Amino acid sequence: MQAAKVIEKYISFFKNQGHLQIPNSPLVPENDPTTLFTSSGMQPLIQYLLGEIHPQGKRLVNIQNCFRAQDIEEVGDNRHTTFFRMLGNWSLGDYFKKEQLPWLFAFLTNDLNIDSKNLCVTVFEGYKDISKDEEVVRIWQEIFRNAGIDPKDRIFTYGVTKNWWSRSGVPDNMPPGEPGGPDSEVFYDYGEKLKIHEKSEYKKDTCHVNCNCGRYLEIGNSVFMQYLKKPDGNFKKLTQRNVDFGGGLERLVAVTEGKQDVF
Repeated sequence: MQAAKVIEKYISFFKNQGHLQIPNSPLVPENDPTTLFTSSGMQPLIQYLLGEIHPQGKRLVNIQNCFRAQDIEEVGDNRHTTFFRMLGNWSLGDYFKKEQLPWLFAFLTNDLNIDSKNLCVTVFEGYKDISKDEEVVRIWQEIFRNAGIDPKDRIFTYGVTKNWWSRSGVPDNMPPGEPGGPDSEVFYDYGEKLKIHEKSEYKKDTCHVNCNCGRYLEIGNSVFMQYLKKPDGNFKKLTQRNVDFGGGLERLVAVTEGKQDVF
C-alpha cells in the first residue's frame, strides 16, 4: 500500500472517531528553545497535554514530519531513518486506554489489512512506585481473544527503557514539570520461516520482541500520559489524562507491502 493511501485511511479512520485534523508543524520549532528539530507529533502539543485548552478540541489527528539526529547511529538497520513521517492521534483529557487500543487494532487489521496473527504488543511492567499497567494487559487480552488469538504469546512486559515515554526518556531523567507515562507498542512479527534472527549479528542471543535482529518491527506506540514529575523527584497523576499515539508511516508502508525494511 502506498504512503498516500495509508495516510488517507488513517486520517479518515480517526475523523470517523470524532478527531479533527491539525496541520503539520514546522520541522524547526518556532517557539521551543529546548530542541533544534521537531522529533515527534506531540512536541508542538506540550502545553495542551499539560492542560491548556486546544482551540480545535480534545480529539486531534495529523501527519507530522520528524527529524531525529539521535537516531543517526541506527541508520542502516531495517527501520531507522533520521527523517520520517509520524501518524499521530491524541486525546486531550477525553478517551483513554479502553478506546485507543481497540481503535488502533481495528485500523491496523481492517483498514490496512495487516494479519492480526502477525501482531504482538508490549506493556509497561512497573517501576518503583509506579504500578504495572494491568489495565492495558487486560484490554489487549480481550482484543486478541476477540480476534481468535491466544494472548499468552502476544503480550510482553518491559521496563522503563522500553515501555515508558517522555521527551527526556526514563523517569529518572525527567526534569520537574515534564509529563510522561507508560506506553504500549505494537510490533509486526515477520515470523520464524525467514530466519531473520539466525542470519543477523544477534544470532547468538535469544530473540524477543525488542530484539535488534529485525524480525519484529515496531509500527506504533500508544503513550498514556498520566504522570507529572514533581520537584522532589516523585510523580503525581495528571489531572488531565492524555493519549499520545505515534506510528511510523514508512514502517507501516513496508509491512503492508510485505517488505522487511523501510527502504
